[in-house]
Amino acid sequence: MDPLALYIHWPFCLAKCPYCDFNSHVRDRIPQARFRAALRAELAWEADRLGRRQLGSIFFGGGTPSLMQPETVAALIDDARARFDAGPDLEITLEANPTSVEAARLDAFRQAGVNRLSLGVQSLDPEALRMLGRQHSVAQARAALETARAIFPRLSFDLIYTRPGQALAAWRAELRAALALAADHLSLYQLTIEPGTAFATRHARGEIVLPDGDAAAALYEATAEAAAQFGLRAYEVSNYARPGAESRHNLAYWRYADYAGIGPGAHGRITLGGDLLATRRHRAPEVWVGRVEQNGHGTTEQMVLAMADKAREMLLMGLRLTEGIDAARFAARTGVALEAAVDPDVLDQAVAEAYLEWRAERLVALPAGRLRLDALLAALVR
Repeated sequence: MDPLALYIHWPFCLAKCPYCDFNSHVRDRIPQARFRAALRAELAWEADRLGRRQLGSIFFGGGTPSLMQPETVAALIDDARARFDAGPDLEITLEANPTSVEAARLDAFRQAGVNRLSLGVQSLDPEALRMLGRQHSVAQARAALETARAIFPRLSFDLIYTRPGQALAAWRAELRAALALAADHLSLYQLTIEPGTAFATRHARGEIVLPDGDAAAALYEATAEAAAQFGLRAYEVSNYARPGAESRHNLAYWRYADYAGIGPGAHGRITLGGDLLATRRHRAPEVWVGRVEQNGHGTTEQMVLAMADKAREMLLMGLRLTEGIDAARFAARTGVALEAAVDPDVLDQAVAEAYLEWRAERLVALPAGRLRLDALLAALVR
């Protein structure tokens, strides 16, 4: 069995970004000790039923986990190491924003055991930062990146593009500036309008207009070209890394390995008794913490995934990867042959048009296919 990936969700933020549909909440006061105890309790409950699995990665996500007290991070890392079999090269990632409040804690997070930092920079353009509702300046972002590079052995940061009115030349310049600051990994996401967000309301009123398909494609292609010039290859649709610096935690998702989700709203895919279970915790932080205190966990949903569901999920995740999907591993994990999980006519057409390719018993999305992957998957996956 593949090593387990452990995700720990911290649901609180300083402010709600207008594009964000993640499970994040703004509170005047965060009861740090109560949530630390609840996260530790739910981790213990999950570990008891999983047994001493090999642990490959821990990822603190959110929300804004850099708002956690460093002692909370340290306690959860220690608990995970004690309850699972963690090797000396365990990847431990924490997401942070480059505000001065959070940057001041970076050394303490390193001392707690974090060895990979993911900074939510989002843009190096002041106007774009204001439009995206970010709480930091360009100067703070640059300072946080420089500080983080000196503290953490591995560093990633995020940028958002295909922003309203974004010109190709401006994006190339911004991207070059970012790549000059990068360590070993970049996540470069296209802005999307998510239901229920402030941007969705503004988009419906016509106040926000995103670049059209051709413009978005040009920005995407420029992104890959610029990253390659700095030695970062696209190993997933939105993620670029130097060889060997890929996010092991996120690879577990895309390769459809087991992952346990701890904290409000966290999802999981875990193997128990020969079944693959889909799990979900309660989204509301206060409800979740009360349920953990009463029951030891905040689970609201747990279901056995059918073979067809597993096949669909593994296709949707795996074709995002440049390496594609190994047919033998797909059959072993889902119980379904890869060819039987897709529409054969769509597959043949996609191969003929160089969107997909069979490569040494792997189904791989080629660059033209990754450019239109959402539409391709909608037609391909049964």
